[in-house]
Amino acid sequence: MDSATSAADRRMEELIELTDTLTDKIAAETRAFESRRPQDVAAGIGETSRLANIYRLESARLKQDPSIFEHASLAKRVALVRATEAFDAVLARHGRALEVSKSITEGLVHAIAKEVASSRINPVGYSQNARSRPSDQSAITLNQSA
Repeated sequence: MDSATSAADRRMEELIELTDTLTDKIAAETRAFESRRPQDVAAGIGETSRLANIYRLESARLKQDPSIFEHASLAKRVALVRATEAFDAVLARHGRALEVSKSITEGLVHAIAKEVASSRINPVGYSQNARSRPSDQSAITLNQSA
């Protein structure tokens, strides 16, 4: 193995390790969302974001300079492809879990808003003498163009 292959293999190992670590973290987050425990994700979100940013930068470098791929051994290239495929699968599952969590959260917010709105007293409006009643809590909008 020449020095170019050795250096490329080390670089590929770093990328594989980064991909595997990020895959594991996102899989754990996905399990938390699927278990209806999104609060469990909050503590590790900073680390996940940091790793995701590194992954994004490294992916961009690899696309910009694919020579590392050319010099790496076949085994390392295959390992990186497999790690990336696993990462993509976890991301797809994570996206579905987030979508479900978002739908549940929006449904709860709408239900709470509807309950709050239905429990409010309807504004009574004006009496026959064109006076509002003291218990009227509604706002009045003035049309400035009139």
